Amino acid sequence: MKKFSKQKLERIYKNFNKKEYVHPDPLWYLYNYSNHEDIEAAGLIASCLAYGNIKIIMRSVKIILDLIGKNPAQSLDTKSDSWLKKNTADFVHRFAKSDNITGLLKAIREIRKEYGSIEACFLKGYNINDKDILPAAKNFSDIIHEKAYPFNPAHLMPRPEKNSSCKRLNLYLRWMVRNDDVDPGWWKIENSKLIIPLDTHMHKIGLEYGLTSKKGTTIKTAQEITKGFKKFSPEDPVKYDFALTREGIRGGVKIEDV
Repeated sequence: MKKFSKQKLERIYKNFNKKEYVHPDPLWYLYNYSNHEDIEAAGLIASCLAYGNIKIIMRSVKIILDLIGKNPAQSLDTKSDSWLKKNTADFVHRFAKSDNITGLLKAIREIRKEYGSIEACFLKGYNINDKDILPAAKNFSDIIHEKAYPFNPAHLMPRPEKNSSCKRLNLYLRWMVRNDDVDPGWWKIENSKLIIPLDTHMHKIGLEYGLTSKKGTTIKTAQEITKGFKKFSPEDPVKYDFALTREGIRGGVKIEDV
């Protein structure tokens, strides 16, 4: 079985945790915005659509961000339910259709109206004494589904209690919390509370390097892999996620050669 060392992980991070390796990745779109409210609104949309073929992901995210304009947060504040439904009537992203994306966009609007920002909403369910971000993520998911009514974001916003890996929600949290050359985050949450965004690439790495033996991509698997990375970076276990997954996402990048 392959094994990581702290030195190897740091080399991988140094070599690949760079903006030049971001595209194609929906994170790329967040660099178009300069203020926090637009970054967190665009980020939630981009992360929720981050499943399936990467070309289709990039296309779908662009369609929605272009639709709501260059200042997505303030723009959504002014969009009625009927406008959202009408202007997304033809939208399809794999299993997601108009009702789903309308629900997500409405929820962002309603959260901003009640809490002032998406961060403030998320922090309502956050407790520093929790072992990780999962309880707060569950509360946030519940609010998204509640605020979306009568529309239904469905799978665009996962339900942690259903044992989903919550890959896209954890990806969003990585973007919003961590801050380095790739992640633009600023949310007032400790990096140590984050959970690895578990996709097929990270699951394969976790199995190959003995970070997990679980075959299913569930939230428990994600927590176990995160625990494995905490041995190398206890204060920031998600630190290596971006760099390690470049090989599977981009091709031509070999972490074994580092």
